[in-house]
Amino acid sequence: MKDVATLKVGILGASGYTGAELLRLCAQHPYLDVVYATGDSQAGTLACNLYPSLAAEYPNLVFDEFDVNKIDGLDVVFLGLPHEASLEVAPMIVGKVGHVVDLSAAFRLKDAHLYPTWYGFQHHQTQLLSEAVYGLPELYRDELRGARLIATPGCYVTAASLALTPLVRGGLIESTGVIVDAASGVSGAGRALKHTSHFATVNEDFTAYGLLDHRHTPEIEQVTGAQVLFTPHLAPMNRGILATCYARPTGSVSTASLLAALARSYANEPFIVVRPTSPSTKATLGSNAVHLTARFDERTGYVMVIAALDNITKGASGGAVQALNAARSWDETLGLSRVGVYP
Repeated sequence: MKDVATLKVGILGASGYTGAELLRLCAQHPYLDVVYATGDSQAGTLACNLYPSLAAEYPNLVFDEFDVNKIDGLDVVFLGLPHEASLEVAPMIVGKVGHVVDLSAAFRLKDAHLYPTWYGFQHHQTQLLSEAVYGLPELYRDELRGARLIATPGCYVTAASLALTPLVRGGLIESTGVIVDAASGVSGAGRALKHTSHFATVNEDFTAYGLLDHRHTPEIEQVTGAQVLFTPHLAPMNRGILATCYARPTGSVSTASLLAALARSYANEPFIVVRPTSPSTKATLGSNAVHLTARFDERTGYVMVIAALDNITKGASGGAVQALNAARSWDETLGLSRVGVYP
């Protein structure tokens, strides 16, 4: 790409895991230059002291306190903030910069009335909510072109949606009674100290949570167009999501036809891998890739689709960068790897 100007980037909430991942990805992006990074709880701290992995690229970057006046002159702002904080901050900056990319759920659900039930707060920015574009390029690429406000999908939602949506849209599976059984690494809980994410709690354990009421449920249903029973699990690993999805077919299908349908849907997608082999989280570590497979079980009559991804990369910060690339009509692979780190 010739004559592309470097964009000045701000990351609000850069001291969290998704913020640190954004710093890593921006460092390898040819057109993104981070000039402002906030972390109110870590204000005054060198980024490389909190995250030594950033030392070579950001030896002098200090986390700052948020000051809306420092937004002036920026081209892109990523919001790595809690949901309600993003809801308050976004109206201050949308329109002042070219693109606001929100990693919270503040602008994901199109129905504002769902927020009190699933997130516990009233949504009072209905105009911005209607403007926000869902940041999953594989499904919303055309809408993302030039978007001022991008709502990055949830990590579980990215896995489940990419697994199920082509089959729902293609009329291959029923849109009711869909089951999503998924497990995530501990980083999905964020950097803040909690009993549930302590080493002694998580190690040698595997547990389900958010039974029947996990807040990603309406988001999965919004994207896939299916009624979903979603059960998340916490796995004793740092990063990764493995989602196993079950549905009834609408007609005659086979493992081969399901794999072919996924392969056709994602034939030109740089980050989607469709294979007969069962996916693993380790294969996607540190990459923006999503690995998919499918089966039809003749004995029980169920369709099964499995997706694996890195919850912090494709499931959060990598997906955000990809969505920005799409909004700018850039090559969506800029700054992102299709290859996982192994072993």
